[in-house]
Amino acid sequence: MSDTPARLLSLLSLLQTPREWPGSELAERLRVSPRTIRRDIDRLRELGYPVQASMGAVGGYRLVAGAAMPPLLLDDEEAVAIAVGLRTAAGHPVDGIEEASVRALAKLEQVLPSRLRHRVGALNTATVPLPSGGGPTVDPEDLTVLAAAIANRERLRFGYRSGEGAESNRLAEPHRLVAAGRRWYLVAYDNDRDDWRIFRVDRIRQPRPTGARITPRELPADDAAAYVTGKLNSLTPTYRAVATLHAPIEEVARRLGGPPGDLEPIDEGSCRLRGRPEALEWAAFRLAMLGCEFEVHEPPELVEYLRALGTRVTRAAGGPSRRPAGDDGPRDADRPLPR
Repeated sequence: MSDTPARLLSLLSLLQTPREWPGSELAERLRVSPRTIRRDIDRLRELGYPVQASMGAVGGYRLVAGAAMPPLLLDDEEAVAIAVGLRTAAGHPVDGIEEASVRALAKLEQVLPSRLRHRVGALNTATVPLPSGGGPTVDPEDLTVLAAAIANRERLRFGYRSGEGAESNRLAEPHRLVAAGRRWYLVAYDNDRDDWRIFRVDRIRQPRPTGARITPRELPADDAAAYVTGKLNSLTPTYRAVATLHAPIEEVARRLGGPPGDLEPIDEGSCRLRGRPEALEWAAFRLAMLGCEFEVHEPPELVEYLRALGTRVTRAAGGPSRRPAGDDGPRDADRPLPR
């Protein structure tokens, strides 16, 4: 990379990731010599960026907190406002910005002067967000600790509470953070159990890096998101819905607001949905919220679930529960819902 300003910006972007970068790795990334990297580091220091160098086999360069915010970035008020906003977004995720919020927060807190860290901490202590009711919240500070350990390839210790409430202490090699719905999951290699695991971040307590560097292991999946999806699906049975929807395909696609599966037109006023595998509850909810008439062709478990749910909803609204004449058996509403 021969363009010096562009190279300096690329170098600065790499250094803002909270990890140590060996000079040889930076040189390889930017396609220059180690000598050029040393000169560029000196230029960044002259501009006020606090780049720290460490010696040794695992040494390298990293951007650290300085006496003041580096020039050409943010003033104090902007830094505090952004840090507080990112903490809020990370703790109460909004679809599409969860992981970006954590990455940005980890970068910003890496270089915040101590006086600004105290201001951010005071603001977060003094304010209480209104619970959204969409799922458990997580501590943004825990997320940034986990993100930094992943970036720096450090082994972690943390306390963990299982779904049954059992407490345990874990030693793990963090791989990735995955946001799924309104939950965060840590994908990590559990050293005590000698196997890969996913941990719900809202159940993690006091994560702390050990300082021990790790060699990345090969994940037994295409990526971390696929691994989490597979693990979650193995715990909850999933079904692929096939249904006829009595609405134009364009209208259905707009109402679904996402890729729920394959849609194909039948005629101008109806279409066929072949859904993706999902839990019965979600499939029923998705179909019911479309605001149009529909018939479910398969699976039979979804048909039974909708029938039982419809009967219960009718009874809750004070309406009669329908059943065939002469049927003295139990009502659908009295049967347990499929799980």
